Amino acid sequence: MSAHRAEPPGKPLGLRERKKAQTRAAIQEHALRLFKDQGYAETTVQEIAAAAEVSPATFFRYFATKEDTIVLDRLDPLMIELFRRQPAELSPTEALRAAIRQSLSELTDSEWELESERQRLVMNAPELRVRMLDQLYEGIDLLVTLAAERTGRAPDDLSVRAWAGAVVGVMMATYRQLAVDAPLPKYLQTMDQAFDQLDGLKLSSGD
Repeated sequence: MSAHRAEPPGKPLGLRERKKAQTRAAIQEHALRLFKDQGYAETTVQEIAAAAEVSPATFFRYFATKEDTIVLDRLDPLMIELFRRQPAELSPTEALRAAIRQSLSELTDSEWELESERQRLVMNAPELRVRMLDQLYEGIDLLVTLAAERTGRAPDDLSVRAWAGAVVGVMMATYRQLAVDAPLPKYLQTMDQAFDQLDGLKLSSGD
């Protein structure tokens, strides 16, 4: 989970917001395909805009830089929504694992392929790996918010922050091993299995 999300979670989108989200997604899809076909460094903003049939000015209304077309993680809003849907009696770890499993059937094969390509691009470009590390730190705050909501504990509760940090640790431990060479669904399945290692870190509802 990263903190760079397509849209804020927990809030239904109006027609205007949905159209903006569709345009943003289309620009990103064309960017990822161009990066795959001709290389990240070799692809220009003008080429991305032309492929997406928008002007460069429109591109910059949605993405501040070319780099941001890769940083945008469209999987995060889905995972957040699925996490929040889980039964209240599930612990944060149980809710997260359930969300991961359910996410595997939520995207089409082509959407998974695009997201897998995005992850490969991140790992192969040094400047993007730096951004990824920043996102992981920001992701701790996102997980803290979700865990605090579920448990009723305060966001600054040390147990909440320790749980969030442990989750990000699992993500980092499995990411390098799988995300580059394996399809993203396979990575998520392995990450789900790795959460068995968090069984000793209990985070229950606050008193």
